[in-house]
Amino acid sequence: MTNSYAAARQHTQRPRPQSRQAPTDPVRYPSGAPAPVLTKRAFVLILMTLLVPGSAQTVAGSRRLGRTALRVTFTVWTLALLAIVLLLTSRSTLINILTNPVTSLLLVIGLTALAIGWAALFINTLRLIRPVLLAPGIRPVVVAALVLAMVLGSGSLGYAAYLLNVSRDAIGNIFSSGPTMEPSDGRYNFLMMGGDAGADRTGRRPDSLSVISVDAKTGDTAIISVPRNLQNAQFSEDSPMRSVYPDGYDCGDACLINAINTEVTNEHQDLYPGVADPGAQATLEAVSGTLGIKVQAYVLVDMEGFAKLIDAMGGIRIKAGGWVPMSGDMVDEVNGIHGMPLGWIPAGVHNLNGYHALWYGRSREFVDDYARIQRQQCVQQAMLKQLDPATLLSKFEDIAKAGTKVVDSNVSSSQLGSFMDLAMKAKGKEVSRLTIGPPDFDTSFSTVPDFDLIHERVRQVLAGPSAGAADDTVRQPGTAPGPLSAAGTAPGARPAPSPASDFTPVTTTPEGELITVEMLNEFKRQGDEQSIRNLVATNGQCAPA
Repeated sequence: MTNSYAAARQHTQRPRPQSRQAPTDPVRYPSGAPAPVLTKRAFVLILMTLLVPGSAQTVAGSRRLGRTALRVTFTVWTLALLAIVLLLTSRSTLINILTNPVTSLLLVIGLTALAIGWAALFINTLRLIRPVLLAPGIRPVVVAALVLAMVLGSGSLGYAAYLLNVSRDAIGNIFSSGPTMEPSDGRYNFLMMGGDAGADRTGRRPDSLSVISVDAKTGDTAIISVPRNLQNAQFSEDSPMRSVYPDGYDCGDACLINAINTEVTNEHQDLYPGVADPGAQATLEAVSGTLGIKVQAYVLVDMEGFAKLIDAMGGIRIKAGGWVPMSGDMVDEVNGIHGMPLGWIPAGVHNLNGYHALWYGRSREFVDDYARIQRQQCVQQAMLKQLDPATLLSKFEDIAKAGTKVVDSNVSSSQLGSFMDLAMKAKGKEVSRLTIGPPDFDTSFSTVPDFDLIHERVRQVLAGPSAGAADDTVRQPGTAPGPLSAAGTAPGARPAPSPASDFTPVTTTPEGELITVEMLNEFKRQGDEQSIRNLVATNGQCAPA
């Protein structure tokens, strides 16, 4: 019994273990801590909330709240790591996830919720800091640091949600929800049409037609331009319009390829049941048959949208070979004579805004349509060259809003990931070019085109520089070689000029006098248009700068 009493007494005298965190712990119990310790504690808690949301609450506040926030943080980190893995291994899959209407909506909601939750954690951290305990001079510094951290963290998530929502709207407005398309002979071929899509017009008469052909594996790109005045265009074999024009679109001078859109819209919509834009679809089929390739999709852009997109990009840099007029009103439609120009775009290197880039691509006064086509190709290349990831990120909202000016497209939104991945592969590669007219064919070729020759030249430019290398060939600017005739050129084709970028801008007259706006306008006032034509004859020469 004595032993039991002694053991009990010894047990009662044994010191109690201290609690895990004593009231004197300055992290959880800051009252009474020295001012330097409180200042350090405040900045550490802010940094913890910024870098590991929930960690500040775990060590200094509600452990339950902290653990919940940490679970969310680690989940987000895991998802971010998976996104990085997808970016490195299957970039197109990641882009498709981000552009899918359902997943992108869920991401917008999720990012918004995370931004709000993170902001709430920062506010809770401010409560944990207890600014009243800090020295008066340090309080505003701590509050400013917390606000800055909240903007960097929560604000960035909120802004990301906003940009993703902007992109959702743009994608929904621009692209279709139709079926995906497969490459044809290993390539995706897109018809780009530029024209006036005014509400007062029935059907659109495209001002420019060009096919952008991209190798589905390598991203190698070619631009094939079709003049708007091409006659006897051939419809593809599967086109409903072959029942109307079995031998080609041939009804005289009125049957130019750019008139197909309007005619089908006005007279043959019944041939395209269920098609959103029969005129655009019929034009695509005519370009397919004319070039001898399958064009899978079209994009029709109105001129206003074109200019706004370039403005959103911050302009484009080009090297202009000659002066380009911004034409005034037409005063003589029979002879195609305009009034005094609104202005001039000089020869040389320029950064063009949307307004001037639009004029640079559409002007054809004093030159023929083919000079304009060359400039349009150059503008397209300049846009592709400058639409890099840095430009997209810094001007994303403006570019997305300008993109909604695309009037019509049958490109499926479900394939955006694949096509953006291709665009990244194509970035920095030289683009091959072919024009069904000068400088690659004679001016008269579009009136009586040789479609077998067109098909051969298209095949060569898409096959690459090695095609036909064993033959005697002539190289056209940016194109694959073509077979020589006895006269030294491909039948119907012109002799090869110098490469597209190998030219010196013409800034002086043949006598060495500097060309000026005053000189050109004086010739115009005198009615001496031939002198202007001589001075601006090189304005089809252009290269991205």
